[in-house]
Amino acid sequence: MEHTHPDYGLYPQFAGTAYGFLSRGCPRGCGFCIVGEKEGRKTVAVADLDEFWGGEKEIKLLDANILACPDWERLLGQLADSGAEVDFTQGLDVRLVTPEKVALLNKIHTKMLHFAWDNPEDDLIPYFKKFLELTTVKDKRKRRVYVLTNYGSTHEQDLYRIYTLRDMGYDPYVMVYEKPTAPEETRRMQRWVNNKWLFYSVKDFKDYEPGGYRKMKGEK
Repeated sequence: MEHTHPDYGLYPQFAGTAYGFLSRGCPRGCGFCIVGEKEGRKTVAVADLDEFWGGEKEIKLLDANILACPDWERLLGQLADSGAEVDFTQGLDVRLVTPEKVALLNKIHTKMLHFAWDNPEDDLIPYFKKFLELTTVKDKRKRRVYVLTNYGSTHEQDLYRIYTLRDMGYDPYVMVYEKPTAPEETRRMQRWVNNKWLFYSVKDFKDYEPGGYRKMKGEK
């Protein structure tokens, strides 16, 4: 499938944007994620950029863990050489960050970087700090981090990751596992964090009042 160039003409509303995979698979095998079972527990290169990109201004990269791919240098190099604006839509594995990889990432015209801090038992702070020391992406809005909730974590652990990421200069984005089963507190927390105007206006979750949004905006 990766070797068949998409017919973007079928979707004129998405003109100017290319979508595709350069690699498939992920070695992590997280219990909440289907990628390891569906694509394999090893990341492998499956396509070259020109197989789904033909000069579009934007590329939405769908790879689950491109930094784990043995061919990362060649694949990231293709993205850099394209000159297109790249949205890394899935979570780049911050644990696999090296100076060499970030040096190549710095050559890419980046629209958005996504990372993930799924397991509160994993101390990823040193890795996030290391990336900040190396990256040229200075806009925190382009350094987004998925925060998985309702998957064995406590409310306190969720808030710890959220506050820590914000304090370090990242933009947390809450993902709720099996949302219909999630506590109301978790769903409120998601609304607070993911509404960026609210999140950066109301610094502490305990001060967030869902009904107070319109009042803060000066609406009746």
